[in-house]
Amino acid sequence: MPEAPPGDGGTVVLGERELAIGFRLIGMKDVVEVTPETASHEFQKAMNDGRHSLVVASQSVRKSLTDGQRNAAESSLSPLVVFVPGPTGEYEVESVEALAKRVLGVTLAMPK
Repeated sequence: MPEAPPGDGGTVVLGERELAIGFRLIGMKDVVEVTPETASHEFQKAMNDGRHSLVVASQSVRKSLTDGQRNAAESSLSPLVVFVPGPTGEYEVESVEALAKRVLGVTLAMPK
């Protein structure tokens, strides 16, 4: 399968060994195994390389990011950053309202 051209929708996965193995088993090619020591650096590389429109990272990666990187991840649309549960199953749930605001730039409100 050819690689996606720069900025043309490639996906990169960042996570601990178990997560990386799982994504490789389903056919993902651009998977980076990280440790708590390397997570912040690898995340920054993925955000800056311009080849990806989606960064999938484990919650353990999120915990290793600086406040600035976390803010950039939450506000970024290109690439879009999605955090998934790691092998421990810990996960911080983003509300639908927060996701819509971040991705679509709209506020969801129920009519009164």
